[in-house]
Amino acid sequence: MYRIGRKLAEIAWLSMADLETISALATGAGTLVLAVATFGSVRSANRSSRLAEEALQVNMRPLLMPSRQGDATQKIFFFDGQHVRLEGGRGDVIFENGVVYLAMSLRNAGQGIAVLHGWRFQTGQEAEPQRPDPASFHPHSRDIMIAPGDIGFWQGAFRDPADPQFEEAVTAAKSTDIELITIDLLYGDHEGGQRTISRMSLRRVGEARDIWLVAVGRYWNLDRPDPR
Repeated sequence: MYRIGRKLAEIAWLSMADLETISALATGAGTLVLAVATFGSVRSANRSSRLAEEALQVNMRPLLMPSRQGDATQKIFFFDGQHVRLEGGRGDVIFENGVVYLAMSLRNAGQGIAVLHGWRFQTGQEAEPQRPDPASFHPHSRDIMIAPGDIGFWQGAFRDPADPQFEEAVTAAKSTDIELITIDLLYGDHEGGQRTISRMSLRRVGEARDIWLVAVGRYWNLDRPDPR
C-alpha cells in the first residue's frame, strides 16, 4: 500500500508539474500574441499618421509655373515708383535710371499659398542643370505671396553697381544679343516649410526682340526627396 500511495503521489506531482508547464506556455503564447497584435496596431497607427501628415502637406504645397497667355494683365509696382504691365505668360527686363528691373507673371498650380523667399539670376542656361545653393539667392525686401490656383508675380532688381552681376544684368536688359535669362525662384508654404526651387527662364522673342516669354524647366525639393 505504501508503494502504491507513493506511486500515486509521484503521478499526481508530475501531473501538477505538467499543468504548470502547460499553463506557463499558454500564458507565454498569449503574451506573444498580444505583443504581435499591439505591434501591428502601433504600426498601422503610425502609417495612418504618416498618411494624414502627407495629405496635410499636399494641401499646403505650392507649385509655381508661368501664368497662361490668356490670364489677366498685371500692373507690378517697385518701391521706387517704377512699374511694369505684364500680360499672361510674359516677363520684362528693363534698365531705367541706373536700375535693372526684372518681373514675371506667374501662376500657383499647387494647393497651398506660395511665399517667395529669394531669387537667383544668370544669363543663358546651364548645360547640365544642378540644384543651386540656397545661400546664393538674393533675398526679397518684402514678402511676395501667391494664392493657390491664382495668378501672381515675381519681381527683382539690381540697384547696386558694385554687385558682381550688375553689368551682366545691364547687358541682358539692353542687348538683343542676350536672348535667354534664367531666374531661379526659392519659395515655400506659409509656415516656412516645403521649400522648392523652380528654374524659370525669360526668352526674348518678337521682331523687335522686346517681348519676354516665361517658361519653367526644372524643380528641386529642399525639404523632401526629389521625384527623380
